[in-house]
Amino acid sequence: MKVYNTLSRTKEEFKPLVGNKVNMYACGITVSGEAHIGHAFQALIYDIMRKFLLKQGYDVTYARNYTDVDDKIIARSKETGIPADKYAEMMIEKINSVMKDMEIDDPDVWLKATLNIDNIIHFIEGLINKGHAYATERGDVYFDVESFPSYGKLSNRNLEDAISNVRIENEDNKRSALDFALWKSAKEGEIYWESPWGKGRPGWHIECSAMNKEAFGEQIDIHGGGRDLIFPHHENEIAQTEALTGKPFVKYWIHNGLIKVNGQKMSKSLGNSLLLEDLLKKYSNEAIKLALLQTNYKNDINLTDNVFEDAEKHLYDFYSVFKLATKKGIEIKGENAEIDAEFDKAMTDDFNTALALSNLYKYFKVIKQKINAGDITAGADLNQIKVTYDLLGLFRKDANEFTSYYEQKTANGIPEEVLSLAEERKLARQNKDWAKSDELRDKISALGFIVKDSKDGYEIIKK
Repeated sequence: MKVYNTLSRTKEEFKPLVGNKVNMYACGITVSGEAHIGHAFQALIYDIMRKFLLKQGYDVTYARNYTDVDDKIIARSKETGIPADKYAEMMIEKINSVMKDMEIDDPDVWLKATLNIDNIIHFIEGLINKGHAYATERGDVYFDVESFPSYGKLSNRNLEDAISNVRIENEDNKRSALDFALWKSAKEGEIYWESPWGKGRPGWHIECSAMNKEAFGEQIDIHGGGRDLIFPHHENEIAQTEALTGKPFVKYWIHNGLIKVNGQKMSKSLGNSLLLEDLLKKYSNEAIKLALLQTNYKNDINLTDNVFEDAEKHLYDFYSVFKLATKKGIEIKGENAEIDAEFDKAMTDDFNTALALSNLYKYFKVIKQKINAGDITAGADLNQIKVTYDLLGLFRKDANEFTSYYEQKTANGIPEEVLSLAEERKLARQNKDWAKSDELRDKISALGFIVKDSKDGYEIIKK
């Protein structure tokens, strides 16, 4: 099995540090806002990596964190009037809920910065004692970058390049422009913890290092995250951890690509962020997964206008083959070792989901021919696809239900807005919120459609 290691910039044969045991960590979400499609992709791809390593027989422990205290969270706290800790708790609950709707599994270990303050303080004290960090009169603590000669080895930057690309914080308070905060003194009205340096809170970078050390010890096999975290976040993690332990921190650094929307970087400032909650109102979670996984995880994903519609149409075509087999009396059971082996071959080459998915098109073409010829081995092929591709979160739905959902959704050119309102109305009726149901029916009517209820759900008709 080969994985691409950002540190060596090559594909390497995968071999854990100790025997068959894999300790794996991925940077999670800073809970200052809603979960967007980029968060979903990162959570999905590292969940898939964990599951495939398990399939290959490794003993995997996968940890993931929530950054639940930082500048952005404090800013949102001030905007909303909700205390920072309560705001973070609220956002974690919302994010957890939408990730469950995406059917992305939890890691084996959840980590939170606010539950590791003592570990963080102890870590910082160790760096100060070894001469790699210093405290200021104001109560801030900084890492001394010049004390770590190999700084820049992950991002392949020298100190001059790094200085020109990093935001300068508290410049008058630091020895060097590139030194980064390990502990930040609290400003008036901010959340804080007591420390040897006064009231304050951890810097962003130290959180992951301290939590990793607490969860796994001094070294781990895999550290993942978005490519935007290579510098400065992961570079700083390496510096502070290896300065403390004197050992290589991570054996394999793995980074996923970023999300673009119609060729532009997705960002709040451009107004093109795709919130996961909104997407799940329009598309099935399997369509979203299919759209994301058709690109190799290392590459940027360009989400064009029709990418999710196209993915859902492909899924409809696939599920229609399952439905056809049942209609023809072919039982969906049995195994096809070749399909599973091809999947493993693709995935052992640096988790190549794009290749694994491209194989589906040839499988379903052949299976459809088999069904029409009355070949019952089509049932084993279909069952193997369900079993194997479940690892990617696909083919978990009932074929009849999915095809009916898609046919109703696309019938008569019904707009997505109307379909979304109809689903919201269905939920209101299930909750016996009749006033909300009537309000949504009127909105649907204003858009030129009538919704008729039935024991099986509802039907949408043009006026």
